[in-house]
Amino acid sequence: MCGIAGFWSAHPDKPLQPIAAAMGRAIAYRGPDGSGEWCDAANGLALAHRRLAIVDLSAAGHQPMVSDSERLTIVFNGEIYNHLALRALLAGERWAHAWRGHSDTETLLVCFDAWGVERTLQAAVGMFAFALWNRDERTLTLARDRFGEKPLYYGWQGGSFLFASELKAIVAHPDFERQVDRDAVALLLRYNCIPAPWSIWRGIRKLPPASMIVLRGPADTDAVPRPFWSLLDVALAGDADPLALSDQAAGDALEKVLSQAVAGQLMSDVPLGALLSGGVDSTTVVALMQAQSARPVKTFSIGFHEKQFDESVHAAKVAEHLKTDHTTLFMTAEDVLEAVPRMPAMYDEPFADSSQLPTSLVMALARRHVTVALSGDAGDELFGGYNRYVLVPRIWRAMRPLPTGVRPAIAAMMKAIAPSTWDSAGAPLSRLLKQQHLGDKAHKLADRIGSAKSVDDLYLGLLTEWTDTARTVPGSNEAAIFLNQRTRWPNLSDPVARMMAVDSVTYLPDDILVKVDRAAMAASLETRAPFLDHRVAEFAWRLPMHQKIRDGEGKWLLRQVLYRHVPKPLIDRPKMGFGVPINDWLRGPLRDWAEALLARPVLERQGLLNPESIRQVWDLHLSGTRQFGARLWSVLMLQAWLQEQGL
Repeated sequence: MCGIAGFWSAHPDKPLQPIAAAMGRAIAYRGPDGSGEWCDAANGLALAHRRLAIVDLSAAGHQPMVSDSERLTIVFNGEIYNHLALRALLAGERWAHAWRGHSDTETLLVCFDAWGVERTLQAAVGMFAFALWNRDERTLTLARDRFGEKPLYYGWQGGSFLFASELKAIVAHPDFERQVDRDAVALLLRYNCIPAPWSIWRGIRKLPPASMIVLRGPADTDAVPRPFWSLLDVALAGDADPLALSDQAAGDALEKVLSQAVAGQLMSDVPLGALLSGGVDSTTVVALMQAQSARPVKTFSIGFHEKQFDESVHAAKVAEHLKTDHTTLFMTAEDVLEAVPRMPAMYDEPFADSSQLPTSLVMALARRHVTVALSGDAGDELFGGYNRYVLVPRIWRAMRPLPTGVRPAIAAMMKAIAPSTWDSAGAPLSRLLKQQHLGDKAHKLADRIGSAKSVDDLYLGLLTEWTDTARTVPGSNEAAIFLNQRTRWPNLSDPVARMMAVDSVTYLPDDILVKVDRAAMAASLETRAPFLDHRVAEFAWRLPMHQKIRDGEGKWLLRQVLYRHVPKPLIDRPKMGFGVPINDWLRGPLRDWAEALLARPVLERQGLLNPESIRQVWDLHLSGTRQFGARLWSVLMLQAWLQEQGL
């Protein structure tokens, strides 16, 4: 796990190495174990690398790395878990190479020389972002892994093509122009993150997952990303040709493919552990790790003193059963106050999933003991774990027969009941639906059901926070992204499968994986996600829906595999997620911090947001009549980022 940066300049008279070094220093925490720059002065190209040494700690793994032929030079971030198998394939094809070390970067470089980029990417299992310079063809290729675990930004500024793992490295280039993109701000408020391919800075884009872009010159603005793999194609293929296995056989096959993925990700020359929330996904990963380990796996979790948000007791019981070496860190309001100011720099552009706070703390906790940690990310998207996969179809079936004029009245009745009343009076319903925080969910649902015309409308509405972004962000337009381009959604037979596919190419890379990567890298920790092995995903998409969701319970088959290792009572409880009591904190210990950022004079001076819209929502939240913590968090993260940028 590392950081990469570089540029291709149309002004070869500019000093290359000092600029590349400055870009690398901006993301030094991504790679504290080493640094390097490589320049092609004749072509105006420079590459920078920051190294977090995981595999082959010797100088043989140093980057930028040049091929033996001196034809190719690479900077690489990530891990190729099957790189030794790729070496064996090369040997079988009689490709002669005297290996300098055992790093996966060297393996990639030799494969590119032997097979070309696209064939190598098809064969590779792992997470990655890289830049590859081909001296003979005078081309620069950027590529990103199938799911978008590793970030990669790029864009043209002032006659130079710039790229980096994080925006702050691009900002360090002297050609960079600091202009906030209003359309990206509107996306942030709507979705609590800025979806690919957009970024907060005008003219800078995220390379989409599973894609590559090839430039033939620094001013090659016609170059566009093209895919080398497609999750949507995988979903369509699985829908057209599902597996016909008994529950027992399907469970055996799932355990086998997951165990193989976990085994591959145990590759490391440094201490390794796992993040354990006590939920289905992380517990499955830890159970399969422990089954393959002769020593107790080191596991880590975060706890809260607010019982309705605390899962640490469950994680501790799971750890005790699996006999892991477990550590829990309890998070207090004071910890939050200390962590909040670090979020703008850590996430590099405004990012508003409030679980970023505990995520950043558990990463820092894990890094005290290990350098690599496995996680359970993507289990929900692949195996039907999110509550919306069960609730949205149920709600739509109940709504559909109702005349459209009746729906707003029902919504008004739901909103007339205070969230606290929903939580207390609706406790039996909450247990029946296996839902936490029913009041907040009921109010958000009420805001959406009045205008929904289809199950897809209802699903999309539940993903959004600020709906009237044209008013809230004056001068913004509705930016074209996958979520609002319905014609790009896969034509799957089951609407739940469609939701899962859309989440896998939007919410997963734009929110979940961003949250994990930035928090981990800020602590110089590498995280790995066995569910994101593409062979696991391809298997999961061939499972019929009744083996994913059954009797109103998501991740059904995954649970059956887990129950082979952990007793059902330790796992069978309402899904909580990795949330924090943000509603209460904004009325309590974070109130003064938030008020300063949302002050009318501040909003008016910045000129990005409509002060009336923001203050109205803030006042309603403070009054306790509405729970607008999630909605306000996007604004607060924007304001904190603007403050950190001096804007």
